[in-house]
Amino acid sequence: MEKFVFFGGKGGVGKTTVSSAYATQCANAGLRTLIVSTDPAHSTSDVFDQAFDDDPQRVDGYDGLWAMELDPEEEVEAHMQEIKRTMSDQVSPSIVNEIDRQIELAHRTPGAYEAALFDRFIDVMRDSESYDRVVFDTSPTGGTLRLLALPEFLESWIDRLVDKRAKSIDLYEKAAIGDRNARRKAEDDPIIKRLSERKEMFEFAGNVLRNQAAFFLILNPDELSIRETDRAIDDLTEYGLSVRGLVINKVTPSPDDDESGRGARYLRRRYETDRERIATVRETFTEPVVAEIETRIEEVKGDLLADVADELEIEIAASPS
Repeated sequence: MEKFVFFGGKGGVGKTTVSSAYATQCANAGLRTLIVSTDPAHSTSDVFDQAFDDDPQRVDGYDGLWAMELDPEEEVEAHMQEIKRTMSDQVSPSIVNEIDRQIELAHRTPGAYEAALFDRFIDVMRDSESYDRVVFDTSPTGGTLRLLALPEFLESWIDRLVDKRAKSIDLYEKAAIGDRNARRKAEDDPIIKRLSERKEMFEFAGNVLRNQAAFFLILNPDELSIRETDRAIDDLTEYGLSVRGLVINKVTPSPDDDESGRGARYLRRRYETDRERIATVRETFTEPVVAEIETRIEEVKGDLLADVADELEIEIAASPS
């Protein structure tokens, strides 16, 4: 199993439950494990009955398990402030206010959350040397995945910027500094340097996600969830990322044969419908179903979390380094 494991799916399918269960499996198997959540509802804290923040904290009751929760709102704000600081150092004071206004507008547009969280994902991956397994309670969305296409785009863009910068210097300063120094000055330009750093960051992310990450999708046995899973697989495939397996969660349990009341009739029909949809999933998708997890009456935590972990047929052992 790769070092980085992502669990994704549409809202409400049980990503936090499944990812937390898998993380406890890894920790119990002796792997130093970190679970990372971006759920603003702080569901990971609910699962473990313990408050977490954006710094890894040990999970009570487990050896070798840490957890952290990233707040999307805070990440977007931090992302925006970092860009403002960077730009303020690199542009004329006369246009700083206009730059700030444009950045504020940009962070209200679709994709701002994805960009900010993607940067934070990269930070976590880069700073993960002390962990054997990092489990993400989310999967990159189509918007986030499109960021993986940026390195190639940025490379040609940065090359053109360097070329234009050199030509500009050549026109105004050639007589004073010469051709070679003009090119060197362009390459030292702080904005171009920043873009180059971003390009390298995206290249790192693309390499990690394609070669050191495994993706699992969580779905419920309903038509909407199945269609969403199909689209997610297409998105991942488009960017060279394959789904390792599917987890079907919230499966209706079968009533006992001797039960015949109204509730039992409803439950039996619901069970039959779930089985039909599960059969459709197994027949339609090439990705293997690695677990069918029945709906629990109580909230999944404590001993129930261990029960869910036992139902997961997902590899745990770390790949040899």
